[in-house]
Amino acid sequence: MVLEKLGSVLRKTTDKIANAVFLDKNLVDGIVKDLQRSLIEADVNVGLVMELSKKIKQAAVDERLKGVEKKEHIIKLLHDEIVMILGKKRDLVLGKWDVFLLVGLYGAGKTTTIGKLATYYSKRGKKVCAVGLDVHRPAAPEQLKQICDKAKIDCFIDAGEKDPLKIWKKFENEFKKYSLVIVDSAGRDALDKELISEIKKIAKVVKATESFLVMQADIGQAAKEQARAFKDAAGVTGVIITRMDSTAKAGGALTACAEVEAPVVFIGTGETPADLETFDPESFLSRLLGMGDLKTLMEKIHSVMDEKEIQRQQEKLQSGKFTLRDLQTQLEGMEGLGSMDKVLGMIPGLGKVKDKIGEGALEGQQAKVKKWKHAINSMTEEEIENPEILEKQTSRIQRIAKGAGCSTSDIRMLIKQWKMLKEMIKSQGAMIGGKMDQKMIMKLARKFGRKMRM
Repeated sequence: MVLEKLGSVLRKTTDKIANAVFLDKNLVDGIVKDLQRSLIEADVNVGLVMELSKKIKQAAVDERLKGVEKKEHIIKLLHDEIVMILGKKRDLVLGKWDVFLLVGLYGAGKTTTIGKLATYYSKRGKKVCAVGLDVHRPAAPEQLKQICDKAKIDCFIDAGEKDPLKIWKKFENEFKKYSLVIVDSAGRDALDKELISEIKKIAKVVKATESFLVMQADIGQAAKEQARAFKDAAGVTGVIITRMDSTAKAGGALTACAEVEAPVVFIGTGETPADLETFDPESFLSRLLGMGDLKTLMEKIHSVMDEKEIQRQQEKLQSGKFTLRDLQTQLEGMEGLGSMDKVLGMIPGLGKVKDKIGEGALEGQQAKVKKWKHAINSMTEEEIENPEILEKQTSRIQRIAKGAGCSTSDIRMLIKQWKMLKEMIKSQGAMIGGKMDQKMIMKLARKFGRKMRM
């Protein structure tokens, strides 16, 4: 996960403070130095880092606070200051008809982000389409069309037209059939007068309800000037940061946007359509601290399974019938959620477990899941509907293993995990339905953390 090193230092820092018998000067100085190093490596503004360091040192020598109270105060101070550095959360409330205009420089990932946004909102019941108004970059309309086809949303382009406003006017009546229209605009190497003029004209004609600046995380602190310039010149209402999975400098981009009050609305965390998350500073910090992020996990589930499929799964679970075919659907959904590392990091209680397991073991588990899918495809309908018969008739296990190109132990592990996942998915159903309190979630996390075999 992005900023993993910073997350590790934050976790160690809170543990050191909580477990310390005395908060002496040497301990506090060591903690502050580790924090300074990791925050600066994450490209957080040096001035903000020094300000945070000063506040922690002042809290440590505050004579009004003693013992446990002082330790709790410093941990809360650290949490609140990091959240403030990351910025305020901005909730998007969509109406009956909305237009998102995406702006940014060349190579920021605007077109790819359109596919992710389209997937995000279409899975949530919106009728989405996209329109290509980038008339400068070669093959931009064709790329947008390919991405939209993959996301299974309608796309309106005119590769021969060089006036973006004429393209909009050409399809304007069609857009009334949709509840969300996402507009792709042209980029430049830098924010110049020509680009500002074009963005303003497009925004006025399309009546954009939201104008999002798309920029990549690896530009670090340079994000501050870019966010400020686009906000002042083009009236952007929010920022989408891409490539959050591939850089340690994402801290710079996040905190820079907060400094100029250009709220980060979404972050891109990978290549798949489901790798788009709403940005919530509290949830983001919770994941960095290894405390999980169930809210984002539930969002991801909704991004790979639409409302109807979730409802169908819920009805099956409530009836008490859960087959290997249902498990296969769940496994395919898990693949859409991203790597096992990402998923575990979002489950309370398992964030630290994944560090102990190791990356190699997690990759091995993902390979095992692929074998399970092949094994299920090698079964008869009777075996899929009633997996218990496999334990009674071992010859069936041998036949399935041979057909799937795996070992009999793989099949036995599949059956074992099916029994566990049946219970786990029932719990997941309760989480989606809002029927489970935090205490029950933590209990289940500990339970399945012990059971999960890597």
